[in-house]
Amino acid sequence: MDILNRYKQVRKLTEAICAPLQTEDYVVQPVVDCSPPKWHIGHTTWFFETFILKPYFMGYQEYNTDYNFVFNSYYESVGNRVIRTDRGNLSRPTVAEIYRYREYVDEAMERFLCAEPPTGVKELLILGLNHEEQHQELLYTDIKYILGHNPLFPAYDKNYASPKTEQVEGDEFIPMAEGIYEIGFTGDGFCFDNELNRHKVYLNTYAISPQLVTNEEYLEFMNSGGYHDFRHWHAEGWDWVNKNKIQSPLYWHIINNEWYNYTFHGLGPIKPDDPVCHISYYEAYAYASYKGMRLPTEFEWEAASSKFKWGKSWEWTESAYLPYPGFAKASGAIGEYNGKFMVNQKVLRGASEVTSPGHSRNTYRNFFAPYLQWQFTGIRLAK
Repeated sequence: MDILNRYKQVRKLTEAICAPLQTEDYVVQPVVDCSPPKWHIGHTTWFFETFILKPYFMGYQEYNTDYNFVFNSYYESVGNRVIRTDRGNLSRPTVAEIYRYREYVDEAMERFLCAEPPTGVKELLILGLNHEEQHQELLYTDIKYILGHNPLFPAYDKNYASPKTEQVEGDEFIPMAEGIYEIGFTGDGFCFDNELNRHKVYLNTYAISPQLVTNEEYLEFMNSGGYHDFRHWHAEGWDWVNKNKIQSPLYWHIINNEWYNYTFHGLGPIKPDDPVCHISYYEAYAYASYKGMRLPTEFEWEAASSKFKWGKSWEWTESAYLPYPGFAKASGAIGEYNGKFMVNQKVLRGASEVTSPGHSRNTYRNFFAPYLQWQFTGIRLAK
């Protein structure tokens, strides 16, 4: 697929994700971790305007000079920005105006891409497309949080079909021999800079589950008093549970002594065989402790990843988000993309049911703070 058609395909998918929304859904920001959908629409457009059109498309006229302040996310080198907590206060620009902005930039990008861009610009454009695919997943997670915290629990889309990840027969743990394994991206395709450089790690003998932990299995932990037994928790996790009165995964509600779960279809009874989802690292660790096991490290996960099915939920690992040997941040704004977040984060591996098609690989290093539940996160055990 040529770069212009690839651009059109990615941009159309973002709009398709938003198609079931009402105008009012676009403007809500219930918590700081979520952004209003209209901000995602504007920010992903701003990325192409700022990093492609303004520096490389001669004669391009910026749509609105105020939008750099409105839609810049965290790029200190690009200028001041609306702080993240205030994105929900942006009643203006309107949803309609942001879509006009998106159309304006798309028309300019299509003119720009009539000719093959230079190699460096093309690499930056491909990064922009992968950046938008990350925001497509964030759109799903933020939309679910917005609607899942509406007291009426409205459905996002009654026709939404959750992709099914084929389950491996049996539940025998997969044995992995001790030895030296190579970790990190290799090949000619795209990867983020945090997946480089490929390097060797030594792993002791271990075993990893072929299956994700299910709702039924996690419910056993809950019914055994798991949220009330400090022995299973890190001290920080125990403080988080008690301070926030956590007693279940996100989106679980007890009604008439039965557990229900909010999904894109609305509120319904939990499905026992589905993988448990919307779990913090603290909860994943506590569950593993309850079972007398542990979470895999990101290196153990990657080394074994060809031996099990993954992609239904992002999987917490026992690894801190740190640079690989030889990692160096790029110069300028692009250098702010990953490196400056390598502190106080845990690595997640795999993908989720809302990861965009073609955006997953077994070297992908997602990362989030250990208390967050709003992402599509689950548990795979190791021992």
